[in-house]
Amino acid sequence: MITEERHQRIVSELKQKGSVRVADLVEKFNLSESTIRRDLDHLEELNYLKRVHGGAVSVQNKFIEKSYHDKSSEFVTEKDLIAKYAASLVEDGDSIYLDSGTTTYEMIKYLKDKDIVVVTNGLSHVESLINQNISCFVLGGKVKPKTKAVVGYEAISTLGRYRFDKCFMGSNGVHYLHGFTTPDPEEAMIKENAIKAANDVFVLVDETKFGEVSFTRFAKIDEATIVTNRQEDLNQYQDKTLVKVVRK
Repeated sequence: MITEERHQRIVSELKQKGSVRVADLVEKFNLSESTIRRDLDHLEELNYLKRVHGGAVSVQNKFIEKSYHDKSSEFVTEKDLIAKYAASLVEDGDSIYLDSGTTTYEMIKYLKDKDIVVVTNGLSHVESLINQNISCFVLGGKVKPKTKAVVGYEAISTLGRYRFDKCFMGSNGVHYLHGFTTPDPEEAMIKENAIKAANDVFVLVDETKFGEVSFTRFAKIDEATIVTNRQEDLNQYQDKTLVKVVRK
C-alpha cells in the first residue's frame, strides 16, 4: 500500500471513529510503530488530526458539538479513571452539580451509597441517579436532543435557587489563555451559572481537550480545578490553576 493511500485510510477512519490508536494502525496495516507515528505526525502538520498519547484524534470544529452517543463511546477507559477519582472527592452531606457530559455520567456509579443531593441538567443522568438511590433534581427547560442537555432561561432561573458544595463539569476545550470552552452558548450559560453557585469547581477532561478552543467560554482557567489523565507537561496550566493528574 502506497503512503498516500494509507494516509487517506487513516483520515477516513478518523472521520468515522473520531480517534485512532497507534497499536491498532500497526496491526491494521502490518507496519512498524515508527512508520505509523511518522504518518500521524505528517497528517498533524496538514491539520487533519491532533496527536495525543498513544494515537490521534480528529481536529475539533469549534462550532460543532458531537452527539451524546458519539462522545460516550470515546476514551471510555480514560473517562472512567477520571470519573472514579472525581467521585472520591464527594463527601456525605454534599450537594453537588453534575453537568450533562459523558464523563460526569461515569461518576454516578461511584457515588452509590453516599448521602448526597445531586442537581443535573443531563437527562441521561437521571435514570442512573435513581438506580443508585441518589436524591436528585433535574433542571427544567429546553432539551437539546443531540447532547441530552437541558438549557434555556427556565433552567438558568432554576439554577439560581441552588447552592452547591461541589460542581463537576465537562469541557470541549481547555486552553491556558482562553479558558474552558464549549460550542453552544446556551450550554455555556448553564455551566457558567452552575459554577457561580458552587464552592468548589472541577472540570473533568481527557488529554484530547488540552489546547482546544471552542466557540463560547464558560470559565477562566483559574476558576476550576482540572481533573485529567493527561501525561504530558502541564506547567503552563499549573501556573494558573490546580491540576489533578489521575493515573491507574
